[in-house]
Amino acid sequence: MKLEFVPVEDFYFALTLAVRTLEDIETPGLVAQVRSLLWEKCGQPSTVAPGKQNTFNYVFSVQDIDNSPAPGLVVSVSDWQDKLRLASDYGWTLDTERKPIRTEKFSDRQQFTQELRSHLQTWLQIPLI
Repeated sequence: MKLEFVPVEDFYFALTLAVRTLEDIETPGLVAQVRSLLWEKCGQPSTVAPGKQNTFNYVFSVQDIDNSPAPGLVVSVSDWQDKLRLASDYGWTLDTERKPIRTEKFSDRQQFTQELRSHLQTWLQIPLI
Protein backbone atom coordinates (compact mmCIF):
# COMPACT_ATOMS: atom_id res chain seq x y z
CA MET A 1 0.00 0.00 0.00
CA LYS A 2 1.28 3.44 -0.91
CA LEU A 3 -0.35 6.64 0.37
CA GLU A 4 0.01 9.93 -1.49
CA PHE A 5 -0.95 12.98 0.57
CA VAL A 6 -3.63 15.22 -0.94
CA PRO A 7 -2.92 18.88 -0.05
CA VAL A 8 -5.69 21.31 0.78
CA GLU A 9 -5.56 22.79 -2.73
CA ASP A 10 -6.56 19.44 -4.27
CA PHE A 11 -8.80 18.15 -1.48
CA TYR A 12 -12.16 18.71 -3.14
CA PHE A 13 -11.00 17.01 -6.33
CA ALA A 14 -9.87 13.90 -4.46
CA LEU A 15 -12.61 13.35 -1.90
CA THR A 16 -15.68 11.52 -3.09
CA LEU A 17 -19.17 11.35 -1.68
CA ALA A 18 -18.57 7.65 -1.12
CA VAL A 19 -16.05 8.05 1.74
CA ARG A 20 -17.42 6.26 4.81
CA THR A 21 -16.03 5.57 8.28
CA LEU A 22 -13.95 2.41 8.59
CA GLU A 23 -13.37 2.69 12.33
CA ASP A 24 -12.98 5.09 15.24
CA ILE A 25 -10.09 4.39 17.61
CA GLU A 26 -10.48 5.71 21.14
CA THR A 27 -7.12 5.64 22.89
CA PRO A 28 -6.13 8.45 25.27
CA GLY A 29 -3.48 10.67 23.68
CA LEU A 30 -3.61 8.95 20.27
CA VAL A 31 -5.30 11.82 18.43
CA ALA A 32 -2.68 14.35 19.56
CA GLN A 33 0.15 11.96 18.71
CA VAL A 34 -1.18 11.18 15.21
CA ARG A 35 -1.95 14.86 14.52
CA SER A 36 1.63 15.79 15.42
CA LEU A 37 3.19 12.98 13.34
CA LEU A 38 1.06 13.76 10.30
CA TRP A 39 1.94 17.46 10.61
CA GLU A 40 5.64 16.51 10.62
CA LYS A 41 5.29 14.21 7.61
CA CYS A 42 2.71 16.09 5.50
CA GLY A 43 2.43 19.64 6.79
CA GLN A 44 -0.93 21.39 6.78
CA PRO A 45 -3.94 19.01 6.79
CA SER A 46 -5.98 18.47 3.62
CA THR A 47 -8.82 20.37 5.23
CA VAL A 48 -8.77 23.05 7.84
CA ALA A 49 -11.40 21.95 10.32
CA PRO A 50 -11.28 24.27 13.29
CA GLY A 51 -13.77 22.91 15.73
CA LYS A 52 -14.17 21.07 18.97
CA GLN A 53 -15.37 17.78 17.46
CA ASN A 54 -13.04 17.74 14.43
CA THR A 55 -9.69 19.55 14.27
CA PHE A 56 -7.81 17.87 11.39
CA ASN A 57 -8.35 15.73 8.31
CA TYR A 58 -5.51 14.30 6.22
CA VAL A 59 -6.65 12.81 2.92
CA PHE A 60 -4.57 10.37 0.88
CA SER A 61 -4.90 8.89 -2.57
CA VAL A 62 -4.10 5.17 -2.27
CA GLN A 63 -1.94 3.48 -4.86
CA ASP A 64 -1.45 -0.27 -5.43
CA ILE A 65 -4.91 -1.29 -4.11
CA ASP A 66 -7.70 -2.28 -6.49
CA ASN A 67 -11.01 -0.55 -5.77
CA SER A 68 -12.71 -1.31 -9.07
CA PRO A 69 -15.15 -0.40 -10.44
CA ALA A 70 -14.37 2.94 -8.73
CA PRO A 71 -11.70 4.90 -10.63
CA GLY A 72 -9.55 5.45 -7.53
CA LEU A 73 -9.25 4.99 -3.80
CA VAL A 74 -9.20 7.62 -1.06
CA VAL A 75 -8.36 7.34 2.64
CA SER A 76 -9.02 9.95 5.31
CA VAL A 77 -7.29 10.12 8.70
CA SER A 78 -9.00 12.59 11.02
CA ASP A 79 -10.22 13.14 14.52
CA TRP A 80 -13.82 13.08 15.62
CA GLN A 81 -14.90 13.71 19.21
CA ASP A 82 -11.45 12.82 20.61
CA LYS A 83 -11.23 9.60 18.58
CA LEU A 84 -8.98 8.82 15.64
CA ARG A 85 -11.20 8.21 12.61
CA LEU A 86 -10.11 6.15 9.61
CA ALA A 87 -12.39 6.48 6.60
CA SER A 88 -12.30 5.43 2.96
CA ASP A 89 -14.36 4.92 -0.15
CA TYR A 90 -13.09 1.32 -0.41
CA GLY A 91 -16.01 -0.89 -1.43
CA TRP A 92 -18.09 2.07 -2.60
CA THR A 93 -18.51 3.92 -5.87
CA LEU A 94 -20.82 6.61 -7.20
CA ASP A 95 -23.64 5.80 -9.59
CA THR A 96 -24.62 7.98 -12.56
CA GLU A 97 -26.54 10.28 -10.20
CA ARG A 98 -23.44 10.59 -7.96
CA LYS A 99 -25.08 8.58 -5.18
CA PRO A 100 -22.88 6.15 -3.24
CA ILE A 101 -23.50 2.47 -3.91
CA ARG A 102 -21.76 -0.62 -2.55
CA THR A 103 -19.53 -2.69 -4.81
CA GLU A 104 -18.48 -6.33 -4.58
CA LYS A 105 -15.47 -5.20 -2.53
CA PHE A 106 -17.71 -3.87 0.25
CA SER A 107 -17.50 -7.21 2.07
CA ASP A 108 -13.68 -6.79 2.18
CA ARG A 109 -13.77 -3.46 4.09
CA GLN A 110 -12.77 -5.10 7.38
CA GLN A 111 -9.69 -6.64 5.76
CA PHE A 112 -8.85 -3.32 4.09
CA THR A 113 -9.20 -1.58 7.47
CA GLN A 114 -6.65 -3.97 8.99
CA GLU A 115 -4.25 -3.39 6.08
CA LEU A 116 -4.62 0.38 6.44
CA ARG A 117 -4.14 0.24 10.20
CA SER A 118 -1.01 -1.89 9.78
CA HIS A 119 0.38 0.47 7.13
CA LEU A 120 -0.23 3.53 9.30
CA GLN A 121 1.36 1.87 12.34
CA THR A 122 4.50 1.12 10.32
CA TRP A 123 4.62 4.53 8.65
CA LEU A 124 3.93 6.56 11.80
CA GLN A 125 5.76 4.11 14.08
CA ILE A 126 3.04 4.06 16.73
CA PRO A 127 0.54 1.42 17.82
CA LEU A 128 -3.02 2.14 16.72
CA ILE A 129 -4.85 0.31 19.45
